[in-house]
Amino acid sequence: MATGTENTAANYINHHLGQLTQTGHPQTKIVDFSLINIDSVFFSVVLGILAVFILWRAANKMTAGVPGRFQAAVELLVEFVDGLCKDIISNPQSRKAVAPLGLTVFVWIFFMNAMDLLPVDLLPTMASWVGIHYMRVVPTADLNGSLGLSVGVLCVCLYYCVKIKGVGGWVHELFTAPFGPYMAPFNFILNILEFFSKTISHGMRLFGNMYAGELVFMLIALLGGTWAASGQVTLLDPLLFLFQLIAGSAWAIFHILIITLQAFIFMVLTFVYVGQAHDSH
Repeated sequence: MATGTENTAANYINHHLGQLTQTGHPQTKIVDFSLINIDSVFFSVVLGILAVFILWRAANKMTAGVPGRFQAAVELLVEFVDGLCKDIISNPQSRKAVAPLGLTVFVWIFFMNAMDLLPVDLLPTMASWVGIHYMRVVPTADLNGSLGLSVGVLCVCLYYCVKIKGVGGWVHELFTAPFGPYMAPFNFILNILEFFSKTISHGMRLFGNMYAGELVFMLIALLGGTWAASGQVTLLDPLLFLFQLIAGSAWAIFHILIITLQAFIFMVLTFVYVGQAHDSH
């Protein structure tokens, strides 16, 4: 908790929702492009490197003999993602790049989402020992991070729009589809809005689910922390602490499904949007 503030539930949650910025003051707005959320950038980069390292390690350890558990798990995941990519994207040349991209996105987002399973106060408390008083460890619970991922997917889609159709073909499609050349202004506006809405919804879906999950973990943490904040122990406090452990464990188990599902949905939508870039109207 920030020094000099009253220990209330609202202050606890507001403190944990504050992002570490370059100014030293917390970022509490959902979107503010004037500040850099250093914690989101740091954990995104570290977990991205970890995801790539694990995939690289798995590729280096591949053997023709009987696979170990790690190799078997990675092979199943690779085959599943590759099969999914084949079902959505018909161009075999594009799949050579898009399938590995989808696999990397899935593993990376899964790792970022999985940071939500750590105890709420663990890393922020450790950071406070070295003078860092604001830290959020789930990059996908930061709208800037989720939208950054969806904007990256948009760039891939635009690349394939130009690669498959050519600059002239893509521009022609922007002005002629879906209502024909006589409705060119409306076609252009509609197509631009489609790109914009897909990108926003792609990022917002991931952000909304992870942000809600993060808030639930904070509320559960408050159950066992009431006695610590007040400095007084009542007969009800041990029961609240026990309920916190039970509720936290149950929500964490359920949340494993959520973090996996959200990584899967983001990957599938990436395939769908890239696949749409190959389609001609």
